[in-house]
Amino acid sequence: MEIFLQQLVNGLVVGSVYALVALGYTMVYGILGLINFAHGDLVMVGAMVALQTMLFLMGAAPGMSPLTMLTLSLAVAIPVCMMLGYTMERLAYRRLRNAPRLAPLITAIGMSFLLQTIAMILWGRNYHTFPQLVSTAPLQPVAGVFVTPIQVTIVVGSALIMAALIVLVTKTRLGRAMRATAENHRVAALMGVDTNLIIALTFVIGAALAAVAGVMYASNYGIAHYGMGFMPGLKAFTAAVLGGIGNLGGAMLGGIVLGLVESFGAGYIEHMTFGLLNSSYQDIFAFIILGLVLIFRPTGLLGERVSDRA
Repeated sequence: MEIFLQQLVNGLVVGSVYALVALGYTMVYGILGLINFAHGDLVMVGAMVALQTMLFLMGAAPGMSPLTMLTLSLAVAIPVCMMLGYTMERLAYRRLRNAPRLAPLITAIGMSFLLQTIAMILWGRNYHTFPQLVSTAPLQPVAGVFVTPIQVTIVVGSALIMAALIVLVTKTRLGRAMRATAENHRVAALMGVDTNLIIALTFVIGAALAAVAGVMYASNYGIAHYGMGFMPGLKAFTAAVLGGIGNLGGAMLGGIVLGLVESFGAGYIEHMTFGLLNSSYQDIFAFIILGLVLIFRPTGLLGERVSDRA
């Protein structure tokens, strides 16, 4: 039971991060029908910019409180990622909206490699220790189950951000314009919606979520690296597909489910394979799920089957 509860906690933590990143994928796909494979690298950029800001603040103001330092680091990382997301949309994707679907897909992969290369030039190939500004001292709410304050912060923070996004999309004028643009670009434009602005804001909001997820991911594992965004981005894409890409609730559900499956798989894989595999093979579960979903339910858990327009 202790192993089960511990893996449940770990799964909720990592699943919350996957859900935040998956929301960026699903928002862009819902409006443009584009899989932005460079989105995972915005997670890396957010973490690296926050790390650089923390190191600067530690040297400039050694007595600054950890909470203030974390807040200022996020205040720098989020706008940088937002500006980067807007730049990608404006320079790389806008001209390809009417191109064959393969063109923006290849462009997205190219943007991913470009961001990783620039990050490698700026921060080097080495792994960097990410400052632990939130306590990592384990709490023990149940005998044999350990939870750290940073894990609690990640889960609660992710839940609040996801709730705020749902309110934004369903209750505000901007959200109404986003839903109209997702339904039909041309009709929305005829009704007075500035579709270029709405699409750009979608990229910007997704980039902000990626920046927060990057700081959470790096804080949880204590490291940052120029290639750290690739695997979380790929798993978040799997989560978006699992939940039903284009569906916000599906992205959240897919992220949590994928995190739990991966965590329980890591905890029990040795027993399931009779010692042949260990927890270092936990990544295989994400790709097994992706394959099963694409074969048996391509629309995802909450996706709906939609007929093509004439």
